[in-house]
Amino acid sequence: MGQSLVKNYIHITFSTKHREKLIFSPIDKELHKYIAGICKNLDCYPLIVGGHTDHIHILCQLSKNIALKDLVKKVKAYSSKWIKTKGGVYKKFYWQDGYAAFSVKQSDTDRIIKYIKNQKEHHKKKSFQEEYRDFLKKYKVDYNEKYLWD
Repeated sequence: MGQSLVKNYIHITFSTKHREKLIFSPIDKELHKYIAGICKNLDCYPLIVGGHTDHIHILCQLSKNIALKDLVKKVKAYSSKWIKTKGGVYKKFYWQDGYAAFSVKQSDTDRIIKYIKNQKEHHKKKSFQEEYRDFLKKYKVDYNEKYLWD
C-alpha cells in the first residue's frame, strides 16, 4: 500500500494551573475558536472545542503527521501565549502540566460533542476533578491521586 490512511478521534482535556477559574464569557468562546484554529493548522481537524471556567475539552481527528504529546504541547503553548495578550487577570495564565487523552470511536463522536457542548450544565453537578477521575476510571487508566493535581 503506497498511501497512509489514518482516522483517529481523540478526546483531550486539561485544566488551568491549580484549576483557577479564569475562562469566562466572552473570552471562553474566543479561546475555544483559537484552540480550534491551532488544531486545524496542525491538520488535527477539530470537531468541537469547549469546556468550563477551569478546563478545556478538545475532540479532534489526530493527524498522522503529529504525535499527540506534540499537539497538546503546541495547543497549550500557543493558547497560553495568546490569552496573556488579553490583559488583566490573564497576564499570569497557565495550563496545568498534564493532560488526559482518550481514543473515541467514530460512532461515539456525536455523544462526545453533546457532552462538551453541555459543560456548563454538567459542572453545576460535578467538579472538574470528579469529571477527570470519572474519565480515568471509565478508560481504566491507573493513576496516583497524589500526582493528578500538581
